[in-house]
Amino acid sequence: MWSRGINGSATATRRLKEKKWDALVIGAGHNGLIAATYLARGGLSVAVLERRHVIGGAAVTEELIPGFKFSRCSYLLSLLRPSIIKELELVRHGLKLLKPISQSFTPCLDGSYLLLGPDDEQNYLEMLKFSKRDADAYPRDFLDLLLSPTSKVLNTWFESDVVKATLAADAMIGSMASIHTPGSGYVLLHHVMGETDGEHNIWSHVEGGMGTVSLAISNAAKEAGVHIFTNAEVSKLVIEESGIVIGVLMVDGERLHSSIVLSNATPYKTFMELVPQIFLPDEFVRAIKYSDYSSGTTKINVAVDKLPQFQSCNLNHPEVGPHHTATIHIGSESMEEIGLACQDAWNGLPSRRPVMEMTIPSSLDKTISPPGKHVVSLFTQYTPYKPTDGSWEDPTYRELYAQRCFNLIDEYAPGFSSSVIGYDMLTPPDLEREFGLTGGNIFHGAMGLDSLFLMRPVKQWSDHRTPIRGLYMCGSGSHPGGGVMGAAGRNAAYVVLQDFKKHSR
Repeated sequence: MWSRGINGSATATRRLKEKKWDALVIGAGHNGLIAATYLARGGLSVAVLERRHVIGGAAVTEELIPGFKFSRCSYLLSLLRPSIIKELELVRHGLKLLKPISQSFTPCLDGSYLLLGPDDEQNYLEMLKFSKRDADAYPRDFLDLLLSPTSKVLNTWFESDVVKATLAADAMIGSMASIHTPGSGYVLLHHVMGETDGEHNIWSHVEGGMGTVSLAISNAAKEAGVHIFTNAEVSKLVIEESGIVIGVLMVDGERLHSSIVLSNATPYKTFMELVPQIFLPDEFVRAIKYSDYSSGTTKINVAVDKLPQFQSCNLNHPEVGPHHTATIHIGSESMEEIGLACQDAWNGLPSRRPVMEMTIPSSLDKTISPPGKHVVSLFTQYTPYKPTDGSWEDPTYRELYAQRCFNLIDEYAPGFSSSVIGYDMLTPPDLEREFGLTGGNIFHGAMGLDSLFLMRPVKQWSDHRTPIRGLYMCGSGSHPGGGVMGAAGRNAAYVVLQDFKKHSR
């Protein structure tokens, strides 16, 4: 069942199975690949085991409709640490970033719009259309967001609905939290701390889609000597009675031997499914089991036959305009609108007017769609994991939600629905089943104050080590958290190398 495409012949694959590895990495998401690369560079023999047929985890490109390449889950890049890009020489290995002309576009039904970009003076003039106070306040220190509810901070700083809602929408990414929840603003702080080529708070498209990020990392990994297997699903960790890991058992019955295992799976998947719980402290198991893995995210990837035209932006670009390259906020004209959308999901219903981040990567990347046609990414909220008025397993129910999103876009960009050629939709259960994201949570677990820093994934276990000797966490569920950042993978590798050298003396 194991893929031989990455590592050569079936004979070579058999030899690799029989080998005792220094380290095995569960999951070929970006963090797992990064950890494996640093370990191999540190002199360890490393194999990466990926359950799916393709590497990348949530940073993946898939051609689901002929001619249209979708970044199925993650869709923009900013958080990937510059040190990793430099140290792994990812540009040499194929990473090419495409900076948008504008960063954020919020169309309004009254015909106005807010268009923000890298030019501070132009941003001031855009804000000035709505409020002088908001234009003056915009450059404030975002650290206030760490402890306060998003709504409180934004109401204190700004007065115009569209400005507050544009920022609030970023703070709710991948969350089921309300904008009124204390600490809910941290995700916005997390969102704005990224950079592209030294420019802060710039979110870029990746040529070829987000899978190119993973491919570049895998190229660096293979150059370092890492062996990567796809269609290779781990069933259980093999642990000695003394509580020390000695390898993994695959679903096909094969056993791989190693005294070091790194898990890029979610904490829940790792400790509730892969590790026999008899080896874990009861308090630790409870903390993992009852952590918050909820998510209101449904991702819809759409193939369209023409570029959306927004009636509020009277630039009338039949071709690509600055606003087409931006993150487009749909249904985010007021914080009240966002709050109502969240309340629907709390009541068990998909939002009647979903909050959406819309991006059009083909506005900058000509490699992912046929000429004249486009790829549209819709990051939609809020959708409960188990709706009370239907089931995500019902094709008609799914179609109704997708059409609801398309109809809402029609209000801002008439004719969008009729331009749809086809689409791929990933609800929270789909994200869990397809990508191993517990609860559909894109961060491997909520980014609330009780699950950050020294508390991630749980208290006393934030240093990537675990109660099982030889087992380490290297994914987004560990410190410093989610997003295509790579810090968890890099940090975990350094901890492993430190322990390996200590035990090898």
